[in-house]
Amino acid sequence: MAHLITAVHADGIAQEIGILKGDLLVSINGEEIIDQIDFQALSVLENLEILIKRKDEKILFEIEKDEDEPLGIQMAETMISKPRLCRNNCVFCFIDQMPPSLRSTLYVKDDDWRMSLMMGNYVTLTNVSDAEFDRIIRRQASPLYISVHATDGEVRKRMMNNKNADQIMEKLTRLKEAGIQFHCQVVLCPGYNDGEILEQTLGDLVSLYPAAQSVALVPVGTTKFRDGLAKLIPYDMRTANDLLDFVRPIQRLLLKEIGTRFVFPADEFYCLSKRDVPPEEEYEGFPQIENGVGLLSLFEADVRYAYRQNPKPKGRPAKRLIACGSSVALSLERLIREYGPTYTTTHVQPITNDFFGRTVTVTGLVTGGDLIRQLKGAETEEILICANMLRAEQDLFLDDVSLEEARQALLPAKLIVIENDGMAFYNAICGLEEA
Repeated sequence: MAHLITAVHADGIAQEIGILKGDLLVSINGEEIIDQIDFQALSVLENLEILIKRKDEKILFEIEKDEDEPLGIQMAETMISKPRLCRNNCVFCFIDQMPPSLRSTLYVKDDDWRMSLMMGNYVTLTNVSDAEFDRIIRRQASPLYISVHATDGEVRKRMMNNKNADQIMEKLTRLKEAGIQFHCQVVLCPGYNDGEILEQTLGDLVSLYPAAQSVALVPVGTTKFRDGLAKLIPYDMRTANDLLDFVRPIQRLLLKEIGTRFVFPADEFYCLSKRDVPPEEEYEGFPQIENGVGLLSLFEADVRYAYRQNPKPKGRPAKRLIACGSSVALSLERLIREYGPTYTTTHVQPITNDFFGRTVTVTGLVTGGDLIRQLKGAETEEILICANMLRAEQDLFLDDVSLEEARQALLPAKLIVIENDGMAFYNAICGLEEA
């Protein structure tokens, strides 16, 4: 395996020693370069032997440099491998519950430990060969983000419909012995991995601390597109309260015994139970915030900070409407009451998710079509929506309705996209120009 060098940076090390654009990188220190993980891990070393292929000739360059000093070369896209796909058939998989005929990228099931290392994606490790697992350890890929769901092997196999899913504790133990840290995720499916199974899972993962850094508990999400799939019971107000009552004493005990609460319920449990989210200090630096754990707490802290910085704003008066998922509506209403200015009117409008089904209540899954149908003709001057309703380019909703289509359909109201943070929210409800 060799990778094309597409550019050599001026005054870089590679240029100094004679590496050229168009050369092929074969190996570093005798090790084959599979992908960007290998390249990054090896190229930062102080002493390098770089094997280059130039036409029919192989040239060995010896380099002595400062540690972490870049080589000064740019590699072709072949260095960035395509994501490895999931080999599981999980009973709770959200992609299996997607409606047909959406854009193809929404149906990709990735399960790639490299994306876990670089981007914090959760992986199951069921598609990792022995050779790849050795490479994880050799490259000291830390921290990883691992979907555990259950440490009981038979339960995990049942949930993931994969005969290779039962060796999770062996793999996690090996990671610990190699000095690799990881964060864990448990998607809770009542009747599968709650109750005694959850107690066992948390006990097993605590035994791996400090390699196991934290555990996020996430409620299973269901849509109306479950025909032919396993029966799942979503959480409701009562069962969400039961889960929080179960977790709270465990957090207190672990904080006393190992210095961390370790296990953190997702914000959705607090929304379902109608409880206030814990203060930001209880999230211990928000290690699982990308998993929806502590996002609301941080959001509220940012709103309070923005208010303290500008308690008497002089913004643009207007009649405003905030469109959001139903789960966060009560929290936003409270923040508006406490911190919203008196010179403007802001109304929170939860959007019923007819596209995915009414069991879906999060803001990020609100679609353009539902926005238009439920807000067309609304008596408001501005409609505020969160940027996480849109893809990264901020041009399309999940149902492929474009932002421009929604803006035109909702006229004369002005549709405004705001970032998903408390400062942007405060600026928007105050009508400040930077909103």
